[in-house]
Amino acid sequence: MITLSQIRKSTSRHQPIIVDDSNDRKRGSVALILHQSPPGLRLFFVVRANKKGDPWSGHIAFPGGRVEPGDRDHRHTAERETREETTLDLSTATYLGQLDDVTGTTLKIVVSGYVYHIDTIPNLSLNYELTESHWIPIESLLVPNRQMYHRFQFEGFDGSLPAIDILGPDKPILWGLTYRLVGQLLQLVGYSLPGLS
Repeated sequence: MITLSQIRKSTSRHQPIIVDDSNDRKRGSVALILHQSPPGLRLFFVVRANKKGDPWSGHIAFPGGRVEPGDRDHRHTAERETREETTLDLSTATYLGQLDDVTGTTLKIVVSGYVYHIDTIPNLSLNYELTESHWIPIESLLVPNRQMYHRFQFEGFDGSLPAIDILGPDKPILWGLTYRLVGQLLQLVGYSLPGLS
């Protein structure tokens, strides 16, 4: 069983690999938010609204978004965007640590991931950028029959990427940058997802 104490210990010791800001990539930040419930540890996901021209339209994601000039730092971006998108205020959450930056496979983007724990789940109000939110048991991300591959075609890339079916039939799947951030979090406590080394 994956415990909060394991994640707390591993994230506090982790020295994240940070991608230099001095390139032409866009920057984004997301929050990986954990909650300990009676059945076990859960991780917070959102589903992005369908929007023409948005490469993440309709995707499962973590709350977060683009770094803005007024943000104090990239962690502040994750907290600001989470509050704007979900009304969840991370100023009272326990900050656990930062994951390695991830870069886009096809898009010039760098995403920083920050891990938090909240004691209680507040009533949330999603803004227009999101359609759903889900607290998913972290253990369920490792269930073998939920693992799959997602065919992806975009700007010259054509291939299959590892994914997880976390919401069931006819629902979005977990893949891409979000999958890689989940994989990092699980690797820190000794578990591996397919397709990640």
